[in-house]
This record gives sequence, C-alpha cells and structure tokens, in this order.
Amino acid sequence: MSLAVTTSIRTNTFRAAASRRPVASDLISGGRVVLFAPLSIRARPLRHTRWRDTPICFVLEKERTGEYVNGDSVSVDIDEQLSTDTIASKTKELEVGKEIAQRIARKKSERKTYLIAAVMSTLGITSMAVLAVYYRFAWQMEGGEVPMTEMFGTFALSVGAAVGMEFWARWAHRALWHASLWHMHESHHRPRDGPFELNDIFAIVNAVPAISLMSYGFLHRGFVPGLCFGAGLGITLFGIAYMFVHDGLVHRRFPVGPVENVPYFRRVAAAHQIHHTDKFGGVPYGLFLGPKELEEVGGVEELEKEISRRIKMRDARNSSN
Repeated sequence: MSLAVTTSIRTNTFRAAASRRPVASDLISGGRVVLFAPLSIRARPLRHTRWRDTPICFVLEKERTGEYVNGDSVSVDIDEQLSTDTIASKTKELEVGKEIAQRIARKKSERKTYLIAAVMSTLGITSMAVLAVYYRFAWQMEGGEVPMTEMFGTFALSVGAAVGMEFWARWAHRALWHASLWHMHESHHRPRDGPFELNDIFAIVNAVPAISLMSYGFLHRGFVPGLCFGAGLGITLFGIAYMFVHDGLVHRRFPVGPVENVPYFRRVAAAHQIHHTDKFGGVPYGLFLGPKELEEVGGVEELEKEISRRIKMRDARNSSN
C-alpha cells in the first residue's frame, strides 16, 4: 500500500517578493537626517506573467524485501515474519503454478498429436474403403449383368458386421480386456501420459481382419468374396464410428464438433463414463448399446445424472471460450 503527497512551488512568488524593494521616502525630513526613516513600498507596474507550477510528488510505500527462489523473485512484506515457512509456502505456490501451466501445454500437444494421427488414419482408411467399394461393384457390372445376389449379400453383411462388432466388443471387453488382457487395457483406466496408450493396440488388432477380408473380396469374384468384402467393410465402419464416439466424444482426445450435440451419442458417452467409475461392476461393457445395458441393471437414474453433468461441463466450456 502506498500514499502519495503532491505539492507545487511557484517560482514567481520569490521573484515577486524580490521585486518589492524598500525605498526611503526621504532620508532627510524637515531639515534633519532621519537615520531610521520609514520605508515605503514602491510597487512596480503589474505585468502579465505566466505562472509556472513545479509539482513535487512524495510516494510513501511499505518497504518490501525480495527473495529469489530458483531464479524467480518472491516478494515478501517487511512487516511479515520472514520465516522459513513463509518463503516455503510462496515457493510452493510458484511451483504449483508452473506445474499446472506445463500440464496444460502438454495436454494441448497430446491432443494435437492424436488429432493428426486420427485424421490421417480416418481419411486414409475411408478413402481406401470408398475406392474399394466403387471398383468392386464396377467390376461386378462389367459384363452387363448385375449380380444382385452378390451385391445384396455385400451390403447386408456390411450392416451385420457393424452391428455384430458391438456385441463382439462387449464380450471381449468383459471376458478378455478386463481379465487376461488387463495388463494392456489397464492403461485406458489410468491417467494417460502421452498422446497414445497401450490400449490403442486393440484398434490395430481389429483392423487386421478388416483389411484381410476386404482385400480378399476385392481381388476375387463370386458370392463368397462379396460376403467377405462386406464383412471387412462393416468392421471398418464400426472402427471409424467407435473412434469418433469413444476417443473423441467420451475421452476428448480430439474435438468432434457437432457429434457432441447428438442426443443419443450424448447418452452413449455418459454410459461409457459410468463404466470407468465401476459403480455397477463395470457395466456397461459395450459402447453404442451401453445405455441399454445400464437400464438392465437399474442404472437409469445414474445415467441421467451423468448426462446432466456433461451438459453443464459443455456449457461452461463454451461460455469460457
């Protein structure tokens, strides 16, 4: 806290005082010399003079002392007791602030790295899938006869494989990932250190059969190759959707844009968040049918609470931006 006192000195004041010179009215009065004659003030004519103010400011401030810790200045009032605890507490506050800033910067870098990887992989896989579908059906219609049975089987198995992957993921999540493969899946239930985690290997494992089935169906003609192509295509579509909803919407490893505003996806995200709390023994283990699993174990009320919490977090995040 500081106190400021300001005053001004007019230099013309001294000049005016000096201009008033005492002059003896008459050193000789009545024929006699007056040693101490009365003085009269002979005023000079008034002149227009510009007055000049010279401000002088005195600032009274509480005396402070400085301590330097790790190259940073820590200010301490002199009235405070300069004890080891005081300096230690201020040093701790400084270190905590630095740690938070570093953590935020690291998280931004991790999100950017994963976003680049997700966009590149999604664009690459999607473009290859689209080209494969186009060339395979163009190849099927070269002779002029459209193999309706083969085309229907390809589309049907694409949808069936995408739905079947949800049930496969639920079973594998419960029977494998939370059992014999927990040493790998555990990285997904702990705070992530870096843009990737060991659990990401499962995405690569599921991509191997999808690429194999699509390659076989793309390179061969016939009904069975058409079914294989459809199965690989369905697995691919499920993997892309899983990445956007699970990694992007639920765990916020990258921004998902308008996907967050879809009501059903919001319920899916809330249900999977409950899975990470272990409130219902790990249920739900599935993703897209996770809300249905919670209904079966009586977790509807908890699901609604989690949805409300996520909506409040979204609104607060949007208002801060």
